[in-house]
Amino acid sequence: MDLFHAIILGLVEGITEFLPISSTGHLMLSARLLGLSQTDFLKSFEIAIQLGAILAVVALYARTVFTNWEVIKRIIVAFIPTGILGLLFYKIVKTYLLGSNAVVVWSLLIGGAILIIFELWHKEREGSVKDLAELTYPQALLIGLFQSVAMVPGVSRAAATIVGGLILGVSRTAIVEFSFLLAIPTMAAATALDLFKNISLFSASQLDFLAVGFVTAFIAAIIAIKFLLKFIQNHTFIPFGIYRIIIALIFLFIFTI
Repeated sequence: MDLFHAIILGLVEGITEFLPISSTGHLMLSARLLGLSQTDFLKSFEIAIQLGAILAVVALYARTVFTNWEVIKRIIVAFIPTGILGLLFYKIVKTYLLGSNAVVVWSLLIGGAILIIFELWHKEREGSVKDLAELTYPQALLIGLFQSVAMVPGVSRAAATIVGGLILGVSRTAIVEFSFLLAIPTMAAATALDLFKNISLFSASQLDFLAVGFVTAFIAAIIAIKFLLKFIQNHTFIPFGIYRIIIALIFLFIFTI
């Protein structure tokens, strides 16, 4: 890995983390295009630069993150399923799933089709939850269960969380913002666990690459968050579903030639 690779991967992480298109999948596929091998270091690098995206949410939602206790309690409840399942399946996910381009491609393809079908079927209910503080704790827990599906690379944490919230009667804007906020404990825990287990993989020069990827991801994530909030005011997620299918087919072709 060099500085150029760190910048590109940071951009990919920041842009895709909060869109329903799978940041992990895009990072793995980008690494393939850049000719980078899926080493333990690269896997840890891809997880660690998520901290940059996390800080983007903290910066944009600082008031909620630090002062709105009602929302914080619901985020904690929603994090529980992923926290438990992440600990249980960490080794399996990192050893087998994170190294599989086939898993990513098929997850992108199937997830894209599901997203399109869901949006054609879904109609937002009258009286849907618009204030995150009004989410019930069972709703928050179930949203967390939906999010845990995204442990499979290519599924997309944002997509799983958003679809789960819409099914449970949360308004589009509210569940998108909840998805942003739920990313904070989810990604922070995943990054902390991985760094704790693999900090020895980083040399001094590689820490410089990590810093570059971190800052790049932070800036790109702020732009992506603002874009998505504006986009959903007048659009469904169908364009993201179409994109997922197209990118999956492109990479399916690349991997088979």
